[in-house]
Amino acid sequence: MEIRQTTLDNGLRIITAERPQIETVSLGIWVNTGSAAESKNENGISHFIEHMVFKGTKKRNSLQISEDIENVGGATNAYTSRHFTCFYAKMLKGDVELAADVLCDFITSPTFDEAEMVKEKEVVVQEIKQSVDAPDDLVFDYFQEAAFPNQASGRTILGTPELVRGFTKEEMHNYMHTHYTADNMVVAAVGKVDHEAFVRMIKERMSSVAPKCDFKADKQVYAGGSRLECKKIEQTHLVLGFEGASYKDKDYYQYSVLSTIFGGGMSSRLFQEIREKRGLVYTINSFNQALEHTGVFGIYAGTTPKELHELLPVVTDEIKKMMNEPVKDVELNRAKTQIKASLLMSLESSSTTAEIIARQMLLFKRVIPTDEIVARIESITKDDLQTLAQKIFRTTPTYTLLGCDGSKYPSYDEVKELLRNH
Repeated sequence: MEIRQTTLDNGLRIITAERPQIETVSLGIWVNTGSAAESKNENGISHFIEHMVFKGTKKRNSLQISEDIENVGGATNAYTSRHFTCFYAKMLKGDVELAADVLCDFITSPTFDEAEMVKEKEVVVQEIKQSVDAPDDLVFDYFQEAAFPNQASGRTILGTPELVRGFTKEEMHNYMHTHYTADNMVVAAVGKVDHEAFVRMIKERMSSVAPKCDFKADKQVYAGGSRLECKKIEQTHLVLGFEGASYKDKDYYQYSVLSTIFGGGMSSRLFQEIREKRGLVYTINSFNQALEHTGVFGIYAGTTPKELHELLPVVTDEIKKMMNEPVKDVELNRAKTQIKASLLMSLESSSTTAEIIARQMLLFKRVIPTDEIVARIESITKDDLQTLAQKIFRTTPTYTLLGCDGSKYPSYDEVKELLRNH
């Protein structure tokens, strides 16, 4: 797979990875903005813009956007996260220019029709209400809020109904003018694509995009804390987390290996001890979320109110073992193999490959060779992981819980005391 890059005069980076053996192309535009780049009063605007560009551009109304793509068997969609907004498509090789035209229109000429905005605001409000009805998602919103209080990284991606209903056409154009700049975007395509031809397509449509992003997001500062909410639901959902690593951290891959050993699959310590041996949960796993300046390392579990009081001491016992006992060779080798296999398997997908190379370009200003990533994973030692565990689990905890159906649940102070004993 040959990766090629061209930078337009305005600073827009275009990356292709040619795979001549397939008959399709996955392409997209990745913007380095999301809810973490929003002010308090803008919360949710990145996500709402993602919705609204599909409602019409200067060339196409919403039906024409759908028909133009689907008439040739293609598919297009978008997503917003805390740190990225992406518009993407997958097409047969002969229809790449059509997809590029639609995606570039989203960026350069959305109309934000007032009547469509009124309707779509209520659609997003329904999406917000739906998220409130999904406790396994909502508990993570609580977790972000507790870990990053009064910060953009602690606010939800969707915003609130009040804020969404108040967004104006002018505010949306201003936000795009500030954040959707050439130096803050990457266009990527993977598949049966000719690099020079693809560059010409994008240059024709995106050369007028403003070159420089003047906006700079506030530095994220992990604080820790808790939010515990009693709610009448069948399961109790909890997240226990600690300060993690920035994606720029030299030890970033150590966090990934540690998370894999601790709670990264059916052979992980948490799964084996807590689900297989004790039957205390249906779901338990660990996660490692890296941000620009910091990150979070956490544990999620879904259990019943009855098992909750037994669950937390067992989790903290496993934390103690991770801090104080060396990782076994078999665990280390298995985790390294799992991560390498996951990376290599993900690269088999043209859509995933496009996302990986675009994100790497936005975050690191280069595409990181797979061999380099594998070498960094292979260099990790058992001592590295024990030292890292001691560093992570001594930070201020974040503890969020949703459920319990009126039962008494362990308080934040009780959880901190369990951790202190270790």
